[in-house]
Amino acid sequence: MPDSIVADFKAKTGITINHTKIGDNGEIVAKMKAGGGAGFDLASPTNMRALQWENLGVLQPFDMNKISNIGNVNPGMVAVGERDWNFGGKGSHWVPQLWGTESISWRTDKWTPDGLPSFGDLWEPNPGINGAFMMGRTYSMMTGCGIWMHHQGKMDFWSSYKDEETMRKNWEIITEYCIGKKGNLVKFWSGADPQKQGFTSDGVVVGQTWDGPIVSMMKAGEPVAYQTTDEGALAWVDGITLSAKADNIDEAYELINYSFTPEIGGKTINEIGYNSAVIGASDHYTDETKAISQAIYPGDTASKLNAWPPEPPWFADARAEYANKFETA
Repeated sequence: MPDSIVADFKAKTGITINHTKIGDNGEIVAKMKAGGGAGFDLASPTNMRALQWENLGVLQPFDMNKISNIGNVNPGMVAVGERDWNFGGKGSHWVPQLWGTESISWRTDKWTPDGLPSFGDLWEPNPGINGAFMMGRTYSMMTGCGIWMHHQGKMDFWSSYKDEETMRKNWEIITEYCIGKKGNLVKFWSGADPQKQGFTSDGVVVGQTWDGPIVSMMKAGEPVAYQTTDEGALAWVDGITLSAKADNIDEAYELINYSFTPEIGGKTINEIGYNSAVIGASDHYTDETKAISQAIYPGDTASKLNAWPPEPPWFADARAEYANKFETA
């Protein structure tokens, strides 16, 4: 959440936002579980994590009558909450706020992909890069490796989400391959700032990253680029959830309705690089934001994104096991 939006919200409503920054979904779950949801009014998990939240008991359903601006939001994304986050038939426990992708980024002064980049560029780079050169979030880069292998006909990667036996068969192959290529690795990242630091101070040339941090670097004039892959970038939607122990419920709904306006949606992507779920937000994009968006998703590539599938707890646990093997190898 940009500081300018925090300040603008206070100026318009008199409400102060106490914003706790997190590195990933695991941190959100840990913080909410620690106090049963106490200490937080709102949390922002990603869409495919519903199965990991359902039995925690730390969220409460939204009163959709209090979200007066829900009509401004992409209905397909709203339906994700109604379908996947309707815990116990009590109604949606999640509404969409931001969406983005995870794909390949690179130092434009040190490397250029041959056409669209590929998730395989982390593992089998084009000529011209010597030594360790790449970074990624552990399980994400392993996922990207699996998608790359899928497109090479080496496995049915998406079947990994159907049952644990199939998942382990595929991830054994992925893990063995990634360990064999660990000499390519400069660093694992967790969170936005380490992604930026990888390119500015750690010697990274190619990375699998989120779009937002790299877009902000592009706008700052840094020699970096981000683009969807030939296989299709990984797409996600971050939403808003209401804590079961929220103390400031009226204020929470005030913030949600404020966020669900086209002006604030456009301001969000202009400042932090993530896309808004609000319809009409693009009307408030700067010319720079429009140009960058077209460069990231050239032609019809935006229609070929790979949505992160829902992740049941068994999948998350097994994936963490393989990610740990890669990290500690």
